[in-house]
Amino acid sequence: MLVQAILVGLVGAFGCLDYQLGTLYAFRPIVLCPLVGLVLGDLQTGLAVGASLELLFMGSISIGAYVPPNETVGGVLACAFAIQLGQGTETAIALAMPIAVLALTIGNITNALFPVFVDMADKFALKGNLKGIYAVHWGIGIWGCVEYFLLCGGAFYLGSDAIQGLLDFIPPFIIDGCGVAANILPAMGFAMLGRLVLTKQLVPFYFLGFLLCSYANVPVLGVALIAIIIGIDKFDLLGLGGAQPQLSAEGDEDDDF
Repeated sequence: MLVQAILVGLVGAFGCLDYQLGTLYAFRPIVLCPLVGLVLGDLQTGLAVGASLELLFMGSISIGAYVPPNETVGGVLACAFAIQLGQGTETAIALAMPIAVLALTIGNITNALFPVFVDMADKFALKGNLKGIYAVHWGIGIWGCVEYFLLCGGAFYLGSDAIQGLLDFIPPFIIDGCGVAANILPAMGFAMLGRLVLTKQLVPFYFLGFLLCSYANVPVLGVALIAIIIGIDKFDLLGLGGAQPQLSAEGDEDDDF
């Protein structure tokens, strides 16, 4: 149990480390939950939970002053508890958001100390001390990794009995409702994504893909390949368009032909 808790904590710490490595979106549930499933010996459940929670947290994007729930801790712990208790995606969905909100609250408290590090970095910058700035940057990153490690590993080690008691307390119809919600999440996720990327110019291509799948029974891979071909042609990615020949300004006799 202790070894599993340490491994789960390391997965959470890896998700936090992604912020220090250029934000490659390795902190998302679709990446971390399969890792949790791998370390707990149930990769299939990890993949299923990761896909479902990714749709749940698809709209969790920090915009302006808004800070979304902590999808990293929420996803890791929800997946870990679901696997440990022998449950499925319904249980993970029911647990993910409350855990994510609680982790966000804890993070807001610990992040209150970050301005101290920022002041240190400002002083190093005034002195031209690049090594000091790097040290502060990585110090904050390591702080976050340790925090995520303790949250994920500690909660998994101490909280299994409490989570089981919580699941026993939750009425069955709520768990069943979460299962229904899990089936609706793909449509909601694509709708949210569509609001971000769809424009008037792209709407015809959206319905083209729908018609190809619904009426022509073209598989998703085929639709994707057609979309790639259209994109290459529309944006001339191969540079085959070239320069158009210009008519002579002299008004030669052959210009009319």
